[in-house]
Amino acid sequence: MNIIAANSANSVEPTFTGRAQSRTMTYFRRNIWAWLLAFLPLLAHAGGDEVVVVYNSQMPESKAVADHYAAVRNVPANQIFGFALPTDEVMTRADFTEQLQQPLAARLEAAGLWKFGQVTSPGTNGQPDQTETRVVQSKIRYAVLCYGVPLKISPSSIVGDLMDRFIGKISSQITLDKLRHNEAAVDSELAWLPLLKMDIPLTGPLLNPFYLATNSAAMNCTNGLLLVARLDAPTPEIAMHLVDKAVQAENTGLWGRAYIDMRGLDESNTNYYLGDQWMLGAAQVSRLLGFEVEVDTNADTLPASFPMSHIAIYAGWYAGDACGPFTAPKMEFMPGAFAYHLFSFSADTLRSATRNWCGPLLAKGATCTMGCVYEPYLQFTPNIAFFMEAFGSGYSFGEAAWSSQLALSWQNTVIGDPLYQPFKKTPPELHALLARTKNPLLEWSFDRLICLDIARGLRARQLIPFLENLPVTAHSAVLSEKLATLYDAAGMPSSAIAAWQSALQQNPSPQQRLRLRLTLGEKLTAQGLNAKALENYRALIVEAPDYPGRNAIDEKLKALKQTIAAEKTK
Repeated sequence: MNIIAANSANSVEPTFTGRAQSRTMTYFRRNIWAWLLAFLPLLAHAGGDEVVVVYNSQMPESKAVADHYAAVRNVPANQIFGFALPTDEVMTRADFTEQLQQPLAARLEAAGLWKFGQVTSPGTNGQPDQTETRVVQSKIRYAVLCYGVPLKISPSSIVGDLMDRFIGKISSQITLDKLRHNEAAVDSELAWLPLLKMDIPLTGPLLNPFYLATNSAAMNCTNGLLLVARLDAPTPEIAMHLVDKAVQAENTGLWGRAYIDMRGLDESNTNYYLGDQWMLGAAQVSRLLGFEVEVDTNADTLPASFPMSHIAIYAGWYAGDACGPFTAPKMEFMPGAFAYHLFSFSADTLRSATRNWCGPLLAKGATCTMGCVYEPYLQFTPNIAFFMEAFGSGYSFGEAAWSSQLALSWQNTVIGDPLYQPFKKTPPELHALLARTKNPLLEWSFDRLICLDIARGLRARQLIPFLENLPVTAHSAVLSEKLATLYDAAGMPSSAIAAWQSALQQNPSPQQRLRLRLTLGEKLTAQGLNAKALENYRALIVEAPDYPGRNAIDEKLKALKQTIAAEKTK
């Protein structure tokens, strides 16, 4: 993909008590403002009464997903609409207009959820006043499209006016011919439904006035925007459970690690630099939100041998199909996880668990994602840095998704529950809840506290005593690993190795165990503890016989054996 286009042949995600509890709460009180400032502003919580649910009446599975979502989110029965639509993922422009777009607007108006009226804007520069017919009252803000509702609108021979004044604002490098397309994502085309009675061009992108919006309350139908998302996936069962995982994360928090797969580009690469900067921004925001963050800056995507445990956030680019770690039979996505891969046709289909990116990410356990159904051009893909900033500050998934997109009536689809707000509770509120209910996720709350302190400049030696004296650390693979990284950063290699070894005894997840073994092997070797390193790598092979990086481990074993043999001859 150059800055405006992708090459299709190589195109563009235990509890604590007594004195320990008192000490912990004192720590929280001392740091509470840092916690709150990291997550403010928290916004009003969205509810099911603000949602209209749309399903395909030609597919029973579509209605089942709609009914489940409505039950979970308490959507009123008169806000659930079925339409007879094509059962394929693609529909013609005529079918979209006649079977979905216009009927949906009519049903909203008939149900009293919308009211159209005339709005007059004063003329400027000697021009007369302009009167437009648009939605002037609305009881809803969101539309949820359920499995079975077509994904994209195919190109047609409709001729429309291109918004030349809009194109000029984007980039002088974008020619009108490159944007003279009327194919689109159904989601993106429905997003401007409140303006249906206006003369809106169908060719080319439509300026999203809420791009980088800092006031999410303004993102509503009376201002011309319907927040559209879909519960869609390779199977209706996966689509149905997207809302369940979202609600789970809202209740107990979104926890885990953030993985950002950059390409390591500098400003000289004008064709790709923007995308890499978005990824860098997403990494920075993730750190400020208190996540463990791993950033890869190699040009290639993450290799299959890269261990990804406890995935809360993934953002990467730029491969055509899910690859590397995402080809594993199982992925360790946490409930509520957001995963995104920037690629021109990442959502060409959602009904495949192996093609493109969105379908596989959802099939492997992600709760929400975004993607492109046709060629979007780089500037028109989601600004993932702003998305993370908005999402982390309390925007709903729908608000964050649409405020990160420069254009409507274009190629982007939004997949997941648009009401999903994983950060609607403050960190202290979540911590108190997890402690009170003795939820095992409490270890992640402590981990986030340490990460937030690191993000605001505290040094490893200042944080080590807190984790050392925390009773849960001795029983937590997550916190033992964190303590090891603090020791390592503080220049205490022996203590770090002991903590990594302790983490291995605390029931780590399979991918965390791999990471621990790989890290421990490198550290033991660096300290000249070759026999222990050899033992460690042998244990890795026993524990993970199908590890994709087996060849590299065999080379390490060979080198260690030679080193040990040489030492014995001295």
